[in-house]
Amino acid sequence: MNKQNFSALLVGLIFGFGLLVSGMANPDKVLSFLDLAGAWDPSLALVMGGAVLVGLIAFTAAGKRQHSFLGEPMRLPTKSSLDRRLVLGSLGFGVGWGLAGFCPGPALVAVGAGEIKAMVFVLSMLAGMALFELIEKQKQTA
Repeated sequence: MNKQNFSALLVGLIFGFGLLVSGMANPDKVLSFLDLAGAWDPSLALVMGGAVLVGLIAFTAAGKRQHSFLGEPMRLPTKSSLDRRLVLGSLGFGVGWGLAGFCPGPALVAVGAGEIKAMVFVLSMLAGMALFELIEKQKQTA
């Protein structure tokens, strides 16, 4: 296994462990956060805040580097404007998250734990991704 694959595996395991420890792989916990009129659980906001803080520090440090820790060139996003695709994609993500209680990372963790609802979610997510790719290819050939 090369160092890029090993690094990806290690980071994925750490991320999955963090999702399990924080309870974010449990859709009921996520749905409780979104239930502002009921038994609201603010713990997801704390997890998100911690993730934003870690991301802010990491992106600030990464922006000062020419190469990653593995020696690869840094490829950070440069686009800063909002467009229709970003807004519609964000809305679709939010609606799906609110309905199912899963987003992609926690869903994969829950699949690993044998959660049937997560398996349905991941299969639906993969079907949506395949449909997107098909539509994009058709746009390019038209």
